Amino acid sequence: MGLFRRAARAQLARRVIRRLRRAGIPGARYNSAGFEVWFRVPGDTETTILPLAPLLGRGRSEFGGYLADVLRTRNLPADWADAAPMLRPVLRGAAPGAPLHRPALPFLSEFVVVDHPETITYVTPAQLAAWNVTADRVFGTARANLPGAVLHGNPTDRPVVVRFVDDGNAYWTSHLLLPGWLERLTGQVGGRPVAFAPERGTLLVTADGTDLLPALFAQAEEIYAKSSRSLTPMAYVSDQDGRTIPYPAPPGHPLHHPVSRAERILAVEEYRQQAAKLPGAAELRLVGSDRDGWRTQALWGRNTPVLLPAADEVLAGDRILLWSDLDLIPVEELNPPRWRALSWP
Repeated sequence: MGLFRRAARAQLARRVIRRLRRAGIPGARYNSAGFEVWFRVPGDTETTILPLAPLLGRGRSEFGGYLADVLRTRNLPADWADAAPMLRPVLRGAAPGAPLHRPALPFLSEFVVVDHPETITYVTPAQLAAWNVTADRVFGTARANLPGAVLHGNPTDRPVVVRFVDDGNAYWTSHLLLPGWLERLTGQVGGRPVAFAPERGTLLVTADGTDLLPALFAQAEEIYAKSSRSLTPMAYVSDQDGRTIPYPAPPGHPLHHPVSRAERILAVEEYRQQAAKLPGAAELRLVGSDRDGWRTQALWGRNTPVLLPAADEVLAGDRILLWSDLDLIPVEELNPPRWRALSWP
């Protein structure tokens, strides 16, 4: 993204934050990665996410009216019966505050949001008591609210790429959470479906074992790198039980290198975001090549306490050490996980 565009987006975010402050909402902050503003209305425990894209190009009166609508409608329904139809599941690497979540895929968790017309609000564990429901019921209800759409048209035996583009209401990438949903696209893509969700509004699906698949890894990585709402550059398939899992490509597989690269790019980015908010967190970087293979490398610069991310190897000073050579203790309640080094190696 160009410097001018980033500056324009940051300026818009500042306008929104000033309006929220005047409305009695302090502490709002800009999340540039998602091009959104996070805020919490005084007295609430839930964080509201305000996407900024709909505000681009709006005039002063439209701008004010939009924010007024947001503040008027953002409160969570007090009753379960009112809340249930508004729930949606979302895949994310991280989310603001401490929302309700459970592991879904490597570096990705399943969250539940209340889908307002202009915003989404993450459901927190505290909200379960207010609604008098269990977490399993909340997750199950949210999944049941997805349309579970099936492509219409004649099945094909010729490989194609299907691109689902979200209008903000379809939650296409969340469909990967539905058991068996990906398998149902087999006839429409011409083989075993392989899915990419490079950003929150885009889902790409094609058939396994075709000439189209290697190019999709490159396309997904490009979308992931450029999007302000990036999700994952990895590829996914269904297992024998219909659950979505990472595309398996062990050493020797024709796609081992692109699969390995995508896995590690996601790890580097998720750890980067975590490190920005975690003192003493070591950086993780991608090293290697398609010829030699891809690896993650944690950077431990000097003999000081450090929280290491999971990595293939560690650069300790000027020495490269294997992860298995280090004496480490896992740190509890960190996602993604980190380890504390006991002593300088």
